[in-house]
Amino acid sequence: MPMTITEKILAAHAGKEKVTPGELISARVDLVLGNDITAPVAIQEFEKIGVDTVFDQERIALVPDHFVPNKDIKSAGQAKLVKDFAHKHNLSNYFEVGRMGIEHCLLPEQGLVGPGDLVIGADSHTCTYGALGAFSTGVGSTDLAAAMALGETWLKVPESTRFEFEGELKPWVGGKDLILHTIGDIGVDGALYRAMEFTGPIIENLSMDGRFTMCNMAIEAGGKNGIIAPDEITRAYVEGRCRRPYKFYRSDPDAKYARVYHYDASRIEPQVAFPHLPENSRPVSEAGHVEIDQAIIGSCTNGRIGDLREAAKALQGKKVHKNVRLIILPGTQDIYLQALKEGLIETFIEAGAAVSTPTCGPCLGGHMGILAAGERAVSTTNRNFVGRMGHPESEVYLANPAVAAASAVMGRIAGPWEVK
Repeated sequence: MPMTITEKILAAHAGKEKVTPGELISARVDLVLGNDITAPVAIQEFEKIGVDTVFDQERIALVPDHFVPNKDIKSAGQAKLVKDFAHKHNLSNYFEVGRMGIEHCLLPEQGLVGPGDLVIGADSHTCTYGALGAFSTGVGSTDLAAAMALGETWLKVPESTRFEFEGELKPWVGGKDLILHTIGDIGVDGALYRAMEFTGPIIENLSMDGRFTMCNMAIEAGGKNGIIAPDEITRAYVEGRCRRPYKFYRSDPDAKYARVYHYDASRIEPQVAFPHLPENSRPVSEAGHVEIDQAIIGSCTNGRIGDLREAAKALQGKKVHKNVRLIILPGTQDIYLQALKEGLIETFIEAGAAVSTPTCGPCLGGHMGILAAGERAVSTTNRNFVGRMGHPESEVYLANPAVAAASAVMGRIAGPWEVK
């Protein structure tokens, strides 16, 4: 029976020869993930189960990244609870401030996720790891607790939707623009509980950073997971990095899809998603005159070294507009160090940006970038819901790093060609 890449991975982890969409399965997990917001609830539920210890000390990752460095007493308490649990159970993959990073940038970098894996995390953007050819999806904290005890989870096998990208990318267009264009086309529920499989010549030539960005935002179209078949670009990333054996899966040529979409990437410009949904996407050339107060470059969506390089290209020799705050958050300490070695941090600071230690902070309205009533931000993050980054009367516009950087310079939403 022909199967998609998602179905093959799920079948392998369920110990079955085949699975079909809609089937309920119990599957072993290769890694489970929690952060400083979701892990405390999971830990409390785990203690109720009554087991002595976790299923595997090597396969649980706890990453305090949302409200750290601790923004207040409550967040400090949550972070301590996570740390104490990690120490109690001697977990190998607890990442303290100074060694941590934004979870979905950190785990692939550390080699904790590989092709063919099944990963669940108590964070909706766990779907990021599909860029490596893994099945990864977000779960609730109670499911995380059960998985920490059992090493298994239950899933309904999703239907798959295939997205084919052909043509040639325009300058300044990357993974963020491809996925925003896609969400703008199908809507925020256009792939509800489906596997979003990204294919075609454009994807085959897309960098790992761009692939991570696309799979990261599958959830913004309602997807159960995003996934890209691993290839030589994937192999170059995981070789010498991945800590476990991995396996490359590909969809069968005659695999069944709920729907297939075709996009000519030559027609896609840098995108901007207007408030208050990621589906409100339009070309930056059609944005009009939208003045901003803040720009954010970073997050699990666009905090990787390639993203920082794109931002630096737009900022080189420029100054941030006097009315704008530009906040830049490298995704991990290693990314921060690489940016420092390449002179990117110097470019940012000379332009007038504030550069922070890795944190999710402003993305979820947590800290280090909260918006006041009436303020507008252009951000490389993944969501722009009402009140997402602060006051309910603020506005968030989603864009790629070059657009965010150019907008910071111009004081309004702008294309990067306007500052070069």
